[in-house]
Amino acid sequence: MKIDYNQTIPNNVGLVDDRRLLRALEQWQPAFLRWWQQMGPVGSAAHEVYLRTAISVENDGWAHYGYVRMPDYRWGIFLAEPEVDRRIGFGQHIGQKVWTEVPGEYRAELRRLIVTQGDTEPASVEQQRELCRTCPSLYDLRNLFQVNVEEGRHLWAMVYLLHAYFGRDGREEADEMLVRHAGDPDKPRILEAFNEPTTDWLSFFMFTYFQDRDGKFQLAALAESGFDPLSRSCRFMLTEEAHHMFVGESGLLRVIQRSCELMRAHDTDDVRPFGGIDLATIQRFLNFHYSICLDLFGSERSTNAANYFSMGLKGRYHESRINDDHRLIGATIEVPRIADDRIEREFVETPRAMNFLLREDYARDSQRGVDRFNKLIREASVDFTLRLPHPAFNRRIGAFQGIRATPEGRVISEAEWQAKRDQWLPSAADHAFVRSLMVPVVEPGRMAGWIALPKRGIHGQKIDFAYVLFH
Repeated sequence: MKIDYNQTIPNNVGLVDDRRLLRALEQWQPAFLRWWQQMGPVGSAAHEVYLRTAISVENDGWAHYGYVRMPDYRWGIFLAEPEVDRRIGFGQHIGQKVWTEVPGEYRAELRRLIVTQGDTEPASVEQQRELCRTCPSLYDLRNLFQVNVEEGRHLWAMVYLLHAYFGRDGREEADEMLVRHAGDPDKPRILEAFNEPTTDWLSFFMFTYFQDRDGKFQLAALAESGFDPLSRSCRFMLTEEAHHMFVGESGLLRVIQRSCELMRAHDTDDVRPFGGIDLATIQRFLNFHYSICLDLFGSERSTNAANYFSMGLKGRYHESRINDDHRLIGATIEVPRIADDRIEREFVETPRAMNFLLREDYARDSQRGVDRFNKLIREASVDFTLRLPHPAFNRRIGAFQGIRATPEGRVISEAEWQAKRDQWLPSAADHAFVRSLMVPVVEPGRMAGWIALPKRGIHGQKIDFAYVLFH
C-alpha cells in the first residue's frame, strides 16, 4: 500500500476523502512542528541527515533512504494493510469480525490505551534532545535522529486515532500530548520511566535496548486488538521499533567490545583511566534501566488488564500462536507476592495476570540480548558476566513496591539498601564519569574512544560515509 506524499499530511488512510478530519489534523500539525522545534534535538534544524522514510507499508522494500532536513521530514499516518475477514482472536468476542469503529461500551478503555501509548512517543524525543551535542560518531548521530523522527511519527499514529475516532475528547487528548513534557514537575509524562533524564549515550543505548523493547511488547499486544485501526497502526509501528532496538543492542555490544579491548590491552578491569567504561558500571546502568522498565508493565494483578483482554482490546504477545482457548475462563497462574518480607507466589485468575505474562515475555527477550553481550565478553577471555537483576530489585509498582531487594532478589532493610545502593545502581560519580567521556566526534569514520566501530554502515554505505551534513 503506497503512501501519498503529495498531500499536506502524508497518509495511506484516505484523508483527502475526509475533509473534516483533514482540517482538524492540519490544525494540529503546526503545534506539532512547534513542539519539535522547542523540544526536539537541539541545534539540528539545518542538518541534512541520511534518513529512511516509509514509502509503503509492505514488509519488504517499504523505505527510501536519502538526505533530509529533520524539520522537513514528512511525518504522516500509515496503517498496515488490512487483513481480509480478520476476526477478534481472544476474549468474550472471540470469532466476531473486528471493529472498524469504536464500540461505544469500550470507548473510555480504548482511549486510555491509545493515550498512554501515544504519550511515550514524544517523551523519548524530549528525553534525548541534548544527546546530539555529544555524539560518539556521525553513524551514531544519524541513528539517534532516525529514532527521533520515527518516535515523532508514532505520535502521529496515535493522534490520528484520537482525532478520527474519539471526537472532541480525542482532539483534547492529542493537544495534551504536546503540553506534557518529560521530567516537567508540573506536567510530567504519564509513565515515570519516560520522565527520567537521558544525558549520555550509554543511557541512550540502554534506553533503546530496554525502553524500546517494552514498546515492542506493548505494541505487539495492542496489534492483537479487536479495534482494527489500532491493530493496523501498531503493526506498522513495530516495523520501525525493530530499528530502535537494533540501535540499543548494537550500541551496547560496541561499548562492551571496546571495554574488553581496553581491559586486555592494559591487563586491568579498571579501564576508566584509559577512556573506557568498566563492565561494573555497565552492569549498574543495566540494573537501573531494566528495573524501571519492569514498572512500565504495571501491577502483576490488574483488573484493568483483565478487562482489556476480556473486551478484546489488548491481547497477549503473539496471541494467535498460543495454544489455548484464548478466553481463559477459570484459568489460573502463579504470580509473586510479598508476605512477611519474603517473596512468595500465589495463584490468581490468568486474565488478571496479563501484565505479568507480558512482562515475563519481555524478560525472556531481554535475556537473549544479554546472552549475546556475555558471549562477546567470553570470546574476549574476560572473566565477567552481565546479569539482569531480579524483578524485585528497585521497583516502584506492583508486588515489589515498598520493599528493598538486592539484584539477586534477597529482601533487605532500608539501612542495608542505603549502604549498598551505589554498588547496584549508578552513583552520582558514575554519571559524572560517563558524562566526562561524552565528547562529540563528527569527522566521518571516526569514533569516540569508549565505543568500537560498528560492523557495517547503514543501507550499504561505508562506515566513513557522511551520515550527517552540517550547515
